[in-house]
Amino acid sequence: MPRYALLIEYDGSPFVGWQRQVNGLSVQQVLEEAAAPLNGGALPETTASGRTDAGVHAEGQVVQIDLAADLPPERIREALNTRSRPYPVAVLSVTRPPEGWSARFSALGRAYRYRVLNRRPRPALDMGRVWHVPQPLDAAAMHEAAQMLLGRHDFTSYRASSCQAKDALRTLDRLDVSRLGNEVVVQTAARSFLHHQVRNMVGTLVEVGLGRKPASWPRQVLDGRDRSRAGQTAPPDGLTFLRAEYADRLDWC
Repeated sequence: MPRYALLIEYDGSPFVGWQRQVNGLSVQQVLEEAAAPLNGGALPETTASGRTDAGVHAEGQVVQIDLAADLPPERIREALNTRSRPYPVAVLSVTRPPEGWSARFSALGRAYRYRVLNRRPRPALDMGRVWHVPQPLDAAAMHEAAQMLLGRHDFTSYRASSCQAKDALRTLDRLDVSRLGNEVVVQTAARSFLHHQVRNMVGTLVEVGLGRKPASWPRQVLDGRDRSRAGQTAPPDGLTFLRAEYADRLDWC
């Protein structure tokens, strides 16, 4: 059965997240139902490079799917985009990956962006795509604090209580904070992240940006290994899954 790799984007606002759930519509459900006619009418199984929660968006999610149909990638892309309407999910590219490739387990890294709209007026055009913080934020102080979290650590303080990972050890490769006009943008990358890790780190860094905590505080929270000591979980609206990286180059159509 041919395996295809899909490069997709989606607006997470109307979904319960990437993964199928009984309490609402997921991105996975939309894709699998769109692909069923290419699989003899049966729902195929899909696996994503990284799961996203309800309300979280994606610009470069990578998904593997095995289908009965052996078709050119371009036809797979067009068929899925036609059948997934009117939902805000788009298949950007499709390719045939190398033998034994896995969207999840072959990924060497994942990257996210978090957008904070930092102005008094609430968002109109970007509603549902940013976290609105009307009080002034010191992005430089947030960036200083973020650099103290880089490296391999026990991120217990920044994981969700529902996180199912066996341990909290992760290596954080990038956590940059910068100001772009009225936005404070957080860019982060690692091989893998814990559940809510990015949103919990952003919520904690915002406390520094507001001047409520010193730049050293997020590292103290990290070393304390106690989730209750960290800041709030930032809302999902501002978070976007940017890309997954693989050792083998995928030739997207």
